[in-house]
Amino acid sequence: MSLTSIEQQLFRRVCGKYATGITILTVLDSGGTPHGMTVNSFTSVSLSPPLILVCIDRETSILSHFAFGTRFGVNVLNESQKELSTWFARSGHDRFSGMAWSPGETGAPVLPEVLATLECEVTQMVEAGDHVIVIGAVLHATWQEGRPLIYFNSSYQSLRSGTSAS
Repeated sequence: MSLTSIEQQLFRRVCGKYATGITILTVLDSGGTPHGMTVNSFTSVSLSPPLILVCIDRETSILSHFAFGTRFGVNVLNESQKELSTWFARSGHDRFSGMAWSPGETGAPVLPEVLATLECEVTQMVEAGDHVIVIGAVLHATWQEGRPLIYFNSSYQSLRSGTSAS
């Protein structure tokens, strides 16, 4: 059975109809310099053991800092952090220049005032098309009350107060 691929722009538009949260993926290089990028391809994988995954484009330079055993952070952004998301999404500059951060419990870079953090260790890397799926064991996590920054239909969104699906 042969499958025909759909056109990339159609695929991008259809996937844009799925609302996602926004995270900043952070990692230290071998010299201790922090690196980060905006990621919305993030999800939980397992509760026992606690595992998450992120998808990283093969062409992205941050990928070179990931290997089995690497400690990294996933910083879940709140609705007031659109500028932070945009800053870490742009290339061609030092994304941590002038940026406040601290080492988390595992040493992974953690950003201040985010909605939640997950500090992880790479357990598996799977090549998939033009991306690499990085699976991480969650070693430490924190959260605070607030609303997430949402990405839907190729733009930032926020949750409306007092509404829920029934």
